[in-house]
Amino acid sequence: MRITDLLKKDTVIIELSSSSKLEVIDELVSKLDEAGRLQDKEQYKEAILTRESQSTTGIGEGIAIPHAKTAAVKTPAIAFGRSTNGIDYESLDGQPSHLFFMIAASEGANNAHLETLSRLSSLLMDTGFREKLMQVQTPDELIDVINEKENESEENESEEKEAPVEKKEGQQKVLAVTACPTGIAHTYMAADSLKAKAKEMNIDFKVETNGSTGVKNALTQAEIDEAVAIIVAADKQVEMARFNGKKVIQVPVAQGIRNPEELLSRAINQDAPTYHAQATTKQKSEGGERSGFYKHLMNGVSNMLPFVVGGGLLIAISFIFGIHASDPNDPSYNPIAGALMTIGSANAFQLMIPVLAGFIAMSIADRPGLAPGMIGGLMATTGGAGFLGGLIAGFLAGYVVLLVKKIFSGLPSSFEGLKPVLIYPFFGILITGIIMYVLVGPLKSVMDGLTGWLEGLGTGNLVVLGLILGGMMSIDMGGPINKAAFTFGIAMIDAGNYAPHAAIMAGGMTPPLGLALATTLFKNKFTKQEREAGKTAYFMGASFITEGAIPFAAADPGRVIPSAVIGSAVTGALTMLFGIGLPAPHGGIFVIPFVSGSWVLYVLAIIIGTVVTALLVGFLKKPIK
Repeated sequence: MRITDLLKKDTVIIELSSSSKLEVIDELVSKLDEAGRLQDKEQYKEAILTRESQSTTGIGEGIAIPHAKTAAVKTPAIAFGRSTNGIDYESLDGQPSHLFFMIAASEGANNAHLETLSRLSSLLMDTGFREKLMQVQTPDELIDVINEKENESEENESEEKEAPVEKKEGQQKVLAVTACPTGIAHTYMAADSLKAKAKEMNIDFKVETNGSTGVKNALTQAEIDEAVAIIVAADKQVEMARFNGKKVIQVPVAQGIRNPEELLSRAINQDAPTYHAQATTKQKSEGGERSGFYKHLMNGVSNMLPFVVGGGLLIAISFIFGIHASDPNDPSYNPIAGALMTIGSANAFQLMIPVLAGFIAMSIADRPGLAPGMIGGLMATTGGAGFLGGLIAGFLAGYVVLLVKKIFSGLPSSFEGLKPVLIYPFFGILITGIIMYVLVGPLKSVMDGLTGWLEGLGTGNLVVLGLILGGMMSIDMGGPINKAAFTFGIAMIDAGNYAPHAAIMAGGMTPPLGLALATTLFKNKFTKQEREAGKTAYFMGASFITEGAIPFAAADPGRVIPSAVIGSAVTGALTMLFGIGLPAPHGGIFVIPFVSGSWVLYVLAIIIGTVVTALLVGFLKKPIK
């Protein structure tokens, strides 16, 4: 498949009318939607903005490649836009962007589509190609230039494959791994940038890409043993245990694009720490990636969420037929409700805790931690120890496997093949299982006590609890305090108490909604860019993406954060006062119909908190001069 099979004349804008980053995104999203490539315009735009919140897709050199892989895309496509004057897209090099390629990948995009999209990213690294794109006058001319470049690239690849590669005397071998969350653009651009610079510096080099189509050009153990250093330019987890004992440079993927010479020079000079697989909890990316307890917990929670969201929604839908309609012994029994409850509660929710524990352990001890963690989590589930038991099982299994690795690290190299398939799983499961066998009973008592305490709280105490949980969602807007409240809410869903999470979700929706409303009501107190961001914040707040308020909080934390905390706390308290419960842990306005209690009162609580936040921000902020 060629690039021009995805980039058509009806998705080309030769001269953009936009003057800001958000306007560019709006204009290109609208172009894709008008061309019939999208199922849901707003959902796709939200996916683009979510990707931008992770790191800018303005990669520098005048290029921006906003992209998203989502079910909102009907047909995989590329939209092109050009700005002769340039637009501030918050690019990595701080310079205006001129060439914009918006990539729309469908959730079920096949490998041919994804490889084509990644090939576009590689071609854009060529300066001459970019200059030609700046000169085109019509969509037809653009298509011709891209086809010509792609033909040239294919010929070069054929010549490289045919020519034997000879290692020159004195060359040092450097390896690299590139990966980004979406795996469409940055992964391959970083790889190409490093390859080009390595060739220029006369370095024997190989790079492995972890993209949407899987791992390509995988590094072999022999190559790893031979290399003087490894560069890991990644914004997501990659297999690290294989680099044990090697010099490893860990940086965000953007540095692979922007600073290839610096990274390769450091690798040749072995200016990097030695990586120790058994000490993964202490490893930290030079780009500021979180490590330790928070990182491991979030790895477990993020992998568990699909089970909780899917199962919770199925349980909520079953309640539509009647609160006891899933019980065969109840007069209101409905077989559809029974099936939904069986799928959601007896299956999805039963896997929730084992998955949580397994991926916490895997984050700590890499792949060998998965099996002991999942088995420890299953013991917690079947033993009634619930979410607390799963957390303990995950961390216990991870550190047990690290201990097992250390104990058996002195075995002869002939035993290396036995370690991952026999030694680690056997001793990891044995030790974790024995300890959990002892702990499950006491942990069950603790969980029963906590659940009983919550159920026994009077209205006044519940309001205070809602006040605290709602406020926690706004203190750091997606940070550790926010995630602590969110994790507590999921634990209570698992225990069958849906009230706390209703307060948590409502409290998390309020900050972006409140700031968005403030930009609408008090326009003179926000810059033009902030007012544009406010439009996006409406959608992010409605979708329970608290991070939508971060740009406002970063610009004026002293006024925005207290206002948001107060608004969220009011919302959380009101949901408890109104007796609202929520079995689905995510979804924003889309799961409001499934609350227990009055959904009208739930919406009212969110509106009141939103208005409180907006009015406080409007009162505290000073007009822009």
